Formats: sequence, C-alpha cells, structure tokens
Amino acid sequence: MPEDEEIVPKVEESIFPGKLLTSLESISGKVSALPFFETKISGDELSIVMVESRNIKKNPFLFYIIKFKADSVGVVYSIAPDTSEGLRRLTIMKNLMSILSMAAADFQINESEFFQNIDSTIDKVIGGISQSYSTIFNKYDSLLAEYRELKKLNLEVNSANRNLTIQAAQLNDTVKQLKSELDALQIYSDESIMVMLQDWIESHVNSIDINDFAKTYKMPPPRVEQVLDKMVSLGYIELKS
Repeated sequence: MPEDEEIVPKVEESIFPGKLLTSLESISGKVSALPFFETKISGDELSIVMVESRNIKKNPFLFYIIKFKADSVGVVYSIAPDTSEGLRRLTIMKNLMSILSMAAADFQINESEFFQNIDSTIDKVIGGISQSYSTIFNKYDSLLAEYRELKKLNLEVNSANRNLTIQAAQLNDTVKQLKSELDALQIYSDESIMVMLQDWIESHVNSIDINDFAKTYKMPPPRVEQVLDKMVSLGYIELKS
C-alpha cells in the first residue's frame, strides 16, 4: 500500500424492527446525559453518535451511530482493517444493548430478530477461534511448568553465584595476605642479609643452621641459601670441608 494512501475502515449497518413507546425526545434526553455521545433529531429519526477514534485528518475512523425510528432501530458502524470483524460486531451489539436498556421504557425492540443476530455473531466469533480451550489451557499449563522450572533454576544459579562470590572474597583475602607476607620477606636486600648472616655465623662459632636463621628472621630458606651462595662466590665466607 502506498504511504500516502488513506486507510479507510469498512462500514456496516444492521436494522432491527421495533416500536417507539414514548418519543424520540425522551430517548434523547436520557442518552444526552452520557459523556462522549452526541444526539440529534432530524425529522422522524434520532441519531446517537459515538466517535471512538479519528484519523490523521481528524475525520471519524472508528465510530457507531444508533438510529431510532418509530418502527425500527439500526446501527451503522465502522470496522478497522486487519482487525477481527466478528469481535467488532459483537462489541457494537453490546453497546446497542446498553442504549436499549436505558430506553427500555421508550422503545420495544423485536427481541426474536435481535437475539438471533447476536447468536449468529457469537457463533462466528467462536468459529473463528482456531484453537479449542483445552488446547490453549494445555499450552498454558506447559508454559507454566516451564516457567516454574526456570524460576527454580534461577534460584539455584543465584545461590551458586552467592557462594562463588563468597569464595572469591575469601581467595582475595588470602592473596592479599600472601602478598603482604611476600612483601615483608622482600624487605631485606641481599647486602642486609649478608650482614645478618655474618653476625649469625660469628655468634654461632662460624656455623649456621639455615632453617633456624630463616625462622628467626622470617624469610624463606631458599632465599637464605641464595645469599649464602652469593657470599661464597664473592669470597666473603668459605665452606668448611
């Protein structure tokens, strides 16, 4: 459809025989008290107009007009494209029944024809439903069960995430502690450790227990061995045979 082509709704009309018991003015007076309705008496006809929506040009798009005469009542209404015609007709009949209930003392409709029309409209709506209630319910039940399983899985995943978060926090604390200990061990330079080793060796009759030294100064034995090797290579100390 071209972009500039105006969308025009379908218009239908239904007329039912009946009998005016009082006057068109009496019906108009009752309906005119309702909001959104416009009433107009022209000759022997009362028009009750309801404009539900307008198009971009401000012209009525969805609307219905109920017309009372001395021997009939009719309704002219529009149906928007790409919508359910059956549901629209049923809605219009419902609205007509509301007006008729207000004017029950003023107008008597031929109930046989009116109810036959409503019955036919309902049949068409039901016949247009492609799925039975049981099929729809089964699908709903299946989707509900799937939703509950997904909700349960979501709770389990959230619980697992919380546990992982706690474990990650604990690991982070452990890493910080180990880093702090490592930083403490790296406080001493090789030269400082050399002086400490020399003092130790002199105070321990020219001998050293690497593990005792490392424990005393809170440093790893491999680092002590590394510095000792360096001292030997530099000639600061000699190994006893």
